[in-house]
Amino acid sequence: MAVAVVLFTSDLRVHDQPTLRAALETADAVVPLFVRDRAVAAAGFAVPNRTAFLADCLADLDQALRARGGRLVVRSGDVVAEVCRTAREADADRVHVSAAHSWFATRREELLRRALEADGRRLCVHDAVTVAVPPGELTPTGSDHFAVFTPYFRQWARTPLRPAVAAPRRVPVPDHVPGEPPPDRGAVAGVSPALPPGGERVGRARVTAYWRHGLDAYADAQDDLAADATSRLSAHLHFGTVSPVELVHRARRRGGPGADAFVRQLAWRDFHRQVLAARPDTSHADYRARGDLWRSQRTAGAEIEAWCEGRTGYPVIDAAMRQLRHEGWMPNRARLLTASFLTKTLYVDWRTGAAHFLHWLVDGDVANNQLNWQWTAGTGTDTRPNRVLNPIRQARRYDPHGTYVRRWLPELAGVEGGAVHEPWRLPAGERAALDYPEPVVELSEGLERFRRARDRRR
Repeated sequence: MAVAVVLFTSDLRVHDQPTLRAALETADAVVPLFVRDRAVAAAGFAVPNRTAFLADCLADLDQALRARGGRLVVRSGDVVAEVCRTAREADADRVHVSAAHSWFATRREELLRRALEADGRRLCVHDAVTVAVPPGELTPTGSDHFAVFTPYFRQWARTPLRPAVAAPRRVPVPDHVPGEPPPDRGAVAGVSPALPPGGERVGRARVTAYWRHGLDAYADAQDDLAADATSRLSAHLHFGTVSPVELVHRARRRGGPGADAFVRQLAWRDFHRQVLAARPDTSHADYRARGDLWRSQRTAGAEIEAWCEGRTGYPVIDAAMRQLRHEGWMPNRARLLTASFLTKTLYVDWRTGAAHFLHWLVDGDVANNQLNWQWTAGTGTDTRPNRVLNPIRQARRYDPHGTYVRRWLPELAGVEGGAVHEPWRLPAGERAALDYPEPVVELSEGLERFRRARDRRR
């Protein structure tokens, strides 16, 4: 009997799962395997919110496989060692895995390939599983990647995508290959109070609900902070409980401005992955170094702490940072505002903010997180590196009535209308009654600090 191992990574689903499908087409039985990689924990990426969400995803994947006659084999340790051990125990001649694109993942893939070949086995890597268009498939003349999104998107939009594949009806798994039970979300400490549940069933239900009630309005409402009108699918895309290829196909069939805008966001996700694949060092180094003399923990410690805790005195910034801690998530507009405030107003190193986000975000993803931070800081792919987002103007535009701010800052709940965005302008008596801090910096002072730093770079 021919047996194959399917190594699940960030593709924790059975619908539109080409890696699982390919293994089933070439083998009589498969071993669906997930390895809880000790290297992820050692690198500091196994943070509570993502660990808890992952536990949900693995439990749901196990249930989906059991409904098809199989099960998920979970093991802990070094990925290469555990995959090789599983392949030997199952007498599997092939291991199937979805292509990954970070330096860490590609290095792991290469080590696994060598180890399997030394053992007389073969690694089969499948593209377009965690992305719609794989990194390296689109390149401009004279370069290995696109450095600007718009020309990338033009080519991306014209690129034919593979068809989505149906979930398998049966997943036969050998009985003799042992594994651990999937991890328990309840055993994870330090999880955000309102962290959403994970898993493919939840993700697909979210897609269905959003297609019915949110997608058509996405183009107009995606930046409306009070409306909470984004899809909230980012964590499901990160863990692969929904397929980006399937989402693009479904959105294009739906059509309209909302669907078009949604597809564009999926293209941004692929864009960042092709940048990271070509320039792995951008996970920690400037994509375009501009000689910034960033303020550090030593020189801006109190301001950094205020930003992290949502106590800057700028309500829209503080509301977003408190949402991050409470839900492990915030909408993209809020991410841009808080990142701009830290890097352009406080002039703090983008890596400080990126690390804080990666600690809390359930969708914390090196490509999207680091490269979006660099875009905002002016060291990334933005063609306007000196762009500054004024938090008051942005708040008036995207939360004009202050609904979002009052949702997350109960101490300002009694301040009516748009006045909530500038509580320091309230009459002295009203201001004194608020349990809310003064601004950590005047916007004009922060802008001047940024201008001086920019002038030093010239």
